[in-house]
Amino acid sequence: MAKLIDVSLDDSNLPPPTPEIEQERKVAIFDLLEKNSFALPARDDRAAPEGPFKLALSIRDRRLVFAIATETDDPVVEFQLSLGPFRQVVKDYFQICESYFEAVKTLPPSQIETIDMARRGIHNEGSRVLQERLEGKVEVDTDTARRLFTLICVLHFGG
Repeated sequence: MAKLIDVSLDDSNLPPPTPEIEQERKVAIFDLLEKNSFALPARDDRAAPEGPFKLALSIRDRRLVFAIATETDDPVVEFQLSLGPFRQVVKDYFQICESYFEAVKTLPPSQIETIDMARRGIHNEGSRVLQERLEGKVEVDTDTARRLFTLICVLHFGG
C-alpha cells in the first residue's frame, strides 16, 4: 500500500486562485488519488513505514513542507525542500500555461498543439527536478511526480 489516500494543500496564506489554477489543482488531486506511487524508504536502520499515507503540502518560511501521516493521522515524517530549484521551472510553466489558455481562445489547433507540447516538456522538467529533490525521502513514479509538481506550482505562485 505504498500510495497516497489523501492530499491537502495549506493555501491559507495565499491569494485566492484563478479559475484556471483552481481547475488544475482539482484535476491534479483527483488524478493523484486515483493512481499514485508514494513510498517512504528505510532510514537509519529502521524499516520503511508502510502506507497508505496522507500528505499535507504547504509553504513555510519560503520552503516547501511535506507532512506525511498514516491513514489514522499519526505523523510519520515531515521534511522541507528549498523552493530555489523550482523557481525557474515554475515560472516557465506558468508563462507557458498563460500562453496556452490564451491560445485556446483564438489560435488554430496546430498552434495550440505546439504550445501544449512545450507546456508538457516544462511540466516533465519540473517533475524531474521534484524526483531529484525527493531522492532518499520519498520514492514516487513519474506520473505521481508530475501531479505533485502541479500542486507545488499552485502553492508556489499562490494563484
